Formats: sequence, C-alpha cells, structure tokens
Amino acid sequence: MTSRTSRNRSHRRLHRDGRPPAARSSRGPAALLLTAALAASLLTGCGSTGAADPVVVRVSAPETPAPVDPARVAATATATSAFGLDLLHTLTAAPDQAGRNLVLSPSGLATALAMLLPGARGATADELARALHTDLAPEQYALATGALNRRVPPTDGLTLRQSDALWAQQGFPLGQDYLRTLAAAFDTGVHTTDFAKDPDGSRRTVNAAVEKATEGRIKDLFGKGAITSDTRLALTDALYLKAKWASPFKAAHTSDRPFHRLDGSAPNVGTMGQTGTFRYAEGSGGILGEPWQAVELPYEDGGLAMDLVVPAQGGFAAFAKGLDQAQLDTILGALAERPVDLTLPRFRFDTADDLVPALRALGVAAAFDAADLSGLTGPGAHESLRVGTVVQKATVQVDEEGTVAAAGSGVGVVATAAQAPRQAVELHIDRPFLFLVRDTTTGRPLFLGQVTDPQAG
Repeated sequence: MTSRTSRNRSHRRLHRDGRPPAARSSRGPAALLLTAALAASLLTGCGSTGAADPVVVRVSAPETPAPVDPARVAATATATSAFGLDLLHTLTAAPDQAGRNLVLSPSGLATALAMLLPGARGATADELARALHTDLAPEQYALATGALNRRVPPTDGLTLRQSDALWAQQGFPLGQDYLRTLAAAFDTGVHTTDFAKDPDGSRRTVNAAVEKATEGRIKDLFGKGAITSDTRLALTDALYLKAKWASPFKAAHTSDRPFHRLDGSAPNVGTMGQTGTFRYAEGSGGILGEPWQAVELPYEDGGLAMDLVVPAQGGFAAFAKGLDQAQLDTILGALAERPVDLTLPRFRFDTADDLVPALRALGVAAAFDAADLSGLTGPGAHESLRVGTVVQKATVQVDEEGTVAAAGSGVGVVATAAQAPRQAVELHIDRPFLFLVRDTTTGRPLFLGQVTDPQAG
C-alpha cells in the first residue's frame, strides 16, 4: 500500500477552474491576501458556471506552517476526545439506540465546527465553544485543530487524509477576516456554486467531492432536502484512514466463536485470534464502577492505534453510559505491555446521523435558532444566517490486516427564512465493546464507537 497523508502543494497559485473539485487535503497555513479582483469574484461569483461546474478559488500559501502553541494543540486534542464521548452518549441515550452499532468521527465533526466557529458571535459562539470543550478564541481553536489534522507523518503502512472545503453561494459576500482564518488554519479552497437556482445539483456536487475524498466510502453525505435554495454555505470535512496492524492477525487463526449480544443471544461470528505482547489494562470498581479490560492494538506506523475497552459480561450498558473523559484517561493511562491471548471479532458497519438533535442536547441552540453568524459575512450582506443542518456519515471495517474507516461531516448554513430540518492475560472479546482509533501522542480520537453485534451491517 502506498503511504501518503496528502500533503501535496500542487495548487499553490491562485487559480480558478471549472471542474468539480476534489476535496482539498493540503494542510499548510495560508496568508490570505484578497486583492480587489478576488474580493469582487467572491462577492459577485463572476465566472461561475453553476452547481454542476463550480468555480474554485484557491490562494498561494507559504510552504512552512505557522507554529501553533503546543499547549493549545494538546488542549484541543483533549477537548475533541471529550466532545466525542458527549456525542456517543447523546446518540445512544434513547432506549432504542443504546444497543446499536455506532461509529463516529469526533475529529471530523470538530473540524467542521472549527470552520464555522470563527464566523459565530455572541451566544452562538459561546454555545459552540462549550459543546466543543474549548475556551480558546475561535481563531486559536481553528489553528490548533488544523495543526492536529496535519500532525501524523506519512508511513508505508498508513493512508490518512483529512480534507476540508467551504462551499459558498455565488455572489454571497464572505468576510475577508473569516476567509483568512480558514486559509491559515485549514488551507482550504472556496468553491462557489448555485444553491439558490439548483440546490439538488449543488448537493450532488458537494457529495461527490466528499465521496472522492473518502475513496467512495461516504456517499450522499447531504441527503435529499438537506440542501435547499436558502442554503448559502456548506462546510465539509472528509476523513479517510487505511492502516495495517503492526501485528496482523493470521487468517488461519480466524474461526467462528460465540459473541454474547445485549439481548442474551450468542451467535457464532468470525473471530480473529493471536497471542502477543500488547499494552493492556484491567480494573474493577472505583470511579469506573463496572469491571473492565482494555487493550491497545498499534498500527504499523507507530503513531496511531485502536484501543478496545471491554466491560464485563452484563455490564456494558452501565459502563458505556458512565464513561467520561477522566475515566477514559484513567483506562488509557493504565495500559502497560504484557502478554495477551487475544480474540477479536471482525466487523464492518456504517452509521449516519442527523446531529442537530445531539448538538441541541449538548447546549447548542442559538446556532439553529436566533444565530449570530455575522463573522462569516463581508460588506454587502443583507441576510441573517443560521445553521440549518449538521450531518455525519461514518464507516469502519476491522479485519486480519488492519482497519479501513472513513467519515464525512457537513454543516449547512442557510438564510434565516429557511425551515429547520428536524467503542498472558486472556481477553476474549465475545461481548459488546467500545473502540477508539486515536493519535497515541496527542490522544485525539479519529474514530470512536461501540460494537454490540458484529454481524449487523
């Protein structure tokens, strides 16, 4: 497998073209100096050819990223993990949702919201910052998030791409300060399209870019009706990971073994096995309540790993519901190398969620109702804006070779008049468990989820 983290700089000169763009994945900061001509093109959308053929505005940028305070980067990684746990709890709070398989990308959604936050003001900005667990200024949070996104170096065993894009209505006046922040933090291009005249064509164009950036794994991020003629901006993050285990499982050791589901049934599922030295921990009682075991499976690159947290049989629901950031830190901090006789079911599934209800439950209200997003706009803006939709689709596949996972996150910003859319000691993982794919240096979670039924798609 070819190693890459998509750090190319092939589009460093300011240009426009009429082709549907691949989601941008270069990550260096940009000093966005808007000339009068560029400002005019953003204000008028001149040269745009419509939803199927968007204009792409990109700017020159220095080759060396601007330094970001390491303390801010570390705080943002911790904040993203806490945000991810909040989302996990909220999305599984309802009785009919608690037992489902789930995968989400905390870093993907946090990045999309980090692109929105510098344009928010007042209560809108305060609520978003609280939900994201950050007390950094919006511009600082965006820069720290961007630094995290470009942190993992390329290796032979890893493909990791995180691509961001801002899609704007033709003629919509974007503020220069806002664009400067996005360029410095995420080096993202601005794509203009005609939401007003062709909302569904625009939706298909945005979705196609996300699909391409995720190797076809995330399709139709924005569903029918999510993009309307009132949409003015769409912010997207696309994350794709393909990573080999540092210690692969041998296919000859995979066999059918029972997996004890939450409902008491125990079907046979394809289960991998190996004995080796892994970082392992276990505990019982204390702040974590239920007995648990945990193991960390490193990927070949050495900088990313999958952590598996396995509560005792019958204790999954209470454990998962009570797990918070301090408890997760306790588990991960207790990991130490020892021989482990490990079994793990293969699994693959997708999830898709409308995240507006989850964010409302986390205290974000103003962004969807009486929003102040005035920091997005420049001179000539005559419409009030609010967030109309927040969506994420994610997929994960775990087998003998490693992990393939992808996620698309999207935020749709609409004119106010639009309607609101309503995871040798013996550890045999034969019961529901939580999983976390994270950067082992910063702790930032790329993916987080739970497996309650490995056979469920």
